[in-house]
Amino acid sequence: MSYFQAVNNQTVKRNRHVVVGRVQGVGFRPFVYRLALERGLAGFVLNSPEGVVIEVQGPAPALEGFTHDLLNKLPPLAMIVEHSVAEAPVVSGEEAFRIERSSAGEGHHVLVSPDVATCEDCLADMSDPDNRRHNYAFTNCTNCGPRYTITRSLPYDRATTSMACFPLCPDCAKEYEDPLDRRFHAQPNACPVCGPLIWLADRKGKRQAEGHAAIEKAAKALAKGKILAMKGLGGFHLAADACDPAAVALLRARKHRPGKPLAVMVPDLDDLRALASPSPEECELLLSKERPIVLVPIRSDGPLAPDVSPDTDLLGAMLPYTPQHHLLLRAFRKVTGRPAALVMTSGNMSSEPISLGNREALSRLKAIADVFLLHNRDILVRTDDSVLRLLPAAEGGFERQFLRRARGFTPSPVFLPRKGPSVLGVGPELKNTVCLTKENQAFVSQHIGDMHNMETAAFHKEVIAHLESILQVKPEAVVADLHPDYLSTRYALEESGLPVLRLQHHFAHVFAGLAEHRLEEPVLGIALDGSGYGGDGTIWGGEFLYVDPVNMVMERVGRFQQVPLPGGEAAIRQPWRMAAAYLDALGLAPDPAVHPWLRGREQALATLRAMIAKGVNSPLTSSCGRLFDAVAGLMGLCQEISYEGQAAIRLEHAQDMAEARPYGCGRLERDGMLELATLELFGQASEDFAKCERPAVISRRFHLGLAHGLAAMAGELRKRTDAVPVVISGGVFCNASLTVALSMLLSKMGIKCAAMNQTHPGDGCISLGQAYYGSLLVQK
Repeated sequence: MSYFQAVNNQTVKRNRHVVVGRVQGVGFRPFVYRLALERGLAGFVLNSPEGVVIEVQGPAPALEGFTHDLLNKLPPLAMIVEHSVAEAPVVSGEEAFRIERSSAGEGHHVLVSPDVATCEDCLADMSDPDNRRHNYAFTNCTNCGPRYTITRSLPYDRATTSMACFPLCPDCAKEYEDPLDRRFHAQPNACPVCGPLIWLADRKGKRQAEGHAAIEKAAKALAKGKILAMKGLGGFHLAADACDPAAVALLRARKHRPGKPLAVMVPDLDDLRALASPSPEECELLLSKERPIVLVPIRSDGPLAPDVSPDTDLLGAMLPYTPQHHLLLRAFRKVTGRPAALVMTSGNMSSEPISLGNREALSRLKAIADVFLLHNRDILVRTDDSVLRLLPAAEGGFERQFLRRARGFTPSPVFLPRKGPSVLGVGPELKNTVCLTKENQAFVSQHIGDMHNMETAAFHKEVIAHLESILQVKPEAVVADLHPDYLSTRYALEESGLPVLRLQHHFAHVFAGLAEHRLEEPVLGIALDGSGYGGDGTIWGGEFLYVDPVNMVMERVGRFQQVPLPGGEAAIRQPWRMAAAYLDALGLAPDPAVHPWLRGREQALATLRAMIAKGVNSPLTSSCGRLFDAVAGLMGLCQEISYEGQAAIRLEHAQDMAEARPYGCGRLERDGMLELATLELFGQASEDFAKCERPAVISRRFHLGLAHGLAAMAGELRKRTDAVPVVISGGVFCNASLTVALSMLLSKMGIKCAAMNQTHPGDGCISLGQAYYGSLLVQK
């Protein structure tokens, strides 16, 4: 006799629940089914456009217990954003609880789950020789595996994923249909009988091995110093032995990536500790279901090839997050007999989108990879690995900082302070993302990349179309940068077909901070980066901005001192030019005896100084990024960059953290606004360098001086305005030393500092700021 029948003398009621959030494809319906069985309740559960609809019928105490458990005992991947419950008419004679088919429709309110790492239960299945999924590279369940990268549209059912072409075998079908099985309605559910196949191929696509034999052969190739292209979850990786200097050098040469750090994957924390010294908090982040790349300190006595991370003492480390990765690392460790560490970098040539399909990879990567580990499950959405670091928080503990937000976190939304119309932000030129708002949620895309070529521009459009499809929403307007030549801006103006709003780059940084922290009060924004089109004929990059989001008041209230940018783009690529420009602005003649980087450049320097004097191709800039370049160039730390931010990274790494004296950095009035005396700051570095002070000491004094100057400037500007919190945003805040020092100083002054912690502080957050600005403006 059921519980429902046993208490038939009690008053029967029926409740209708609607649950909105991440509740599809995460085992939510079987969770509800089990709760109803435990309480002896009748009714049904189904996926619908409005969310998960649940109707439960039974005695009032059982219904109350069901509601409590529904909200407090969620499956691992589920997240409830909204929940409503109302009384419904009792259905006479209903005593069973059932799971009904999903219903499709427009305007759904369901969140798509990001891709998550293989769970311990599935790893146990793969490790068991008696299990039918032993060593199977596509093992998953409702608690793990691919989601976003295989989803074509909602509702999230097998037919709307790239698993639609793999009919379930009888054993998998039985699991899929059993509400009490952890693979119930696991849409990627598969086994070696019915699921995707993995194989190894040469550069011409000829198969060399299949199944686990392919993985073992790939491991042997890696152990011999070969480069492997591996089809993964959101695209291809390029892999090499991270402890083999020759293999790392070969990968860098073929990929045309001479200096930028490379990420490394290890099988577990024990193998990582042979290479690096992660903190307990970093280990926790590494083990999270998202499995991001995490920056951790490199061990100086470890076996890692020096060229993996040549400009810094930090390693971008990650743990395996797909069955393929687990199997490959196990096989590699077995072949080599030592701790396993594989470079796992994006499968592309520098500046291009990550490769997606087999034919595309064989064509685009054949000049890089020696062998290809391929499979036949389609990837529908390109998604790079996410990159994070942990920074000490002013109030204690740690805060995370995204250096790239993609796999594992996309498409989780940023929740906005209020509901508004749907608006599309198309992002900037570098580190592009797009953002689409829906009611009070902002969906920031995965990292798209630098919009310098047609391949990335095509990817940009692809992501916009996919977001509109899975969110089933059409934007009312599009927001673009002021820069007229950005490909993203051209898309907005020429192809979107929507009303176009424009927002200056650095104000977009501040609006991104407002969105993340759900601030609805006037703020002082400190936006520091390399460059942004200012709209006044100068290049911005060291800005103090007042923003009142309620009354939509925006004003530039301060900036860094301006200096010429001699040669435009050439000055960004060659930091010595910025050192010369700063010296010239101080009235100092660069001297080859003091500045060794001038030797052999005497003629180029003369030309540069003439350009500045005549104002030829030397626009004024207030850029903080160029100030970092100037100090690094002054000391010869970096004269030619091979990737964005290289000079600043070397300058940060050079610091002697024992040094405690900051350089002075005052303020002055010019053009009706307050200026930070950055020439004074550079001048002190130049004096110390001329006195043969160590670069490590100069670097630390510079970082501390800039932090103190920024804090004092913020304090003064807050007195002049009604701004309360300070929002800090921009690529310069990827510098951990500056971010931590400034946050601590502001905290001591009693000022709330809102730093970016849900999106990239650099240009990866611009689309969020654009979209939020647009949603506020269209509301009015």
